[in-house]
Amino acid sequence: MKFLHAMIRVGDLDQSLNFFCDVLGLKEVRRIQNEKGRYTLVYLAAPEDLADAKEKHAPTIELTHNWDEHEYAGGRNFGHLAFAVENIYEVCARLQAAGVTINRPPRDGHMAFVQTPDMISIELLQKGAPLPPTEPWASAPNVGSW
Repeated sequence: MKFLHAMIRVGDLDQSLNFFCDVLGLKEVRRIQNEKGRYTLVYLAAPEDLADAKEKHAPTIELTHNWDEHEYAGGRNFGHLAFAVENIYEVCARLQAAGVTINRPPRDGHMAFVQTPDMISIELLQKGAPLPPTEPWASAPNVGSW
């Protein structure tokens, strides 16, 4: 058995692509538009998985945009997506500078949570050993839920 992808429904495809690609750093590897079914599927991969994803050998995130749906309730029912990052503090600073709320700051140098525009939780995990606690993250409070 091989993991293929995780699918999430999004209300605003452009807003979601901005979050996942421009802010978080994922790359689009495939797009399918179905006029008859009135939906668009966009497959995204993490940069380190990009080569394998283009050959359909790596896990991807499938953004499903149903053209006639603009809002989904209960996005937290999905759970979360998780990504390993090289420097959790740098990633969180970049996300925060782009206007993303850091719901669970990386106080421990190891884990943080943010949310997509559709309220899907994203877990960020430091690759390797946790980084030493650093301000402003070490004393930053939780914001909302994740």
